[in-house]
Amino acid sequence: MLKYRIRRLEAVLQHFGMSRGGHAKPPPRKLQNPQDVIDLLHEQIEAIRAETWADSLEKARTIGQLAEIARKTMEARNTAARLEALEAILKMRKGARQS
Repeated sequence: MLKYRIRRLEAVLQHFGMSRGGHAKPPPRKLQNPQDVIDLLHEQIEAIRAETWADSLEKARTIGQLAEIARKTMEARNTAARLEALEAILKMRKGARQS
């Protein structure tokens, strides 16, 4: 019980940047395409895995949620690539018909 409370207090302190080994605030990041989102999610999953203050169940839930977002982002990236390929084919066909 006491260990759990200490972990929760450390989490709150870290959230507000008041822990002894506090991390510097990361620079702002622009998310302009699906790969940027995937890179950010990868970075955050690794940060969560490295945290010692969070219990295993909390880490597993958070990583599961981030993994689901990553999966959806990858699907969107693949769909966008397929759409671009189809558009390119249609443009080639349209160009061939006009010649």
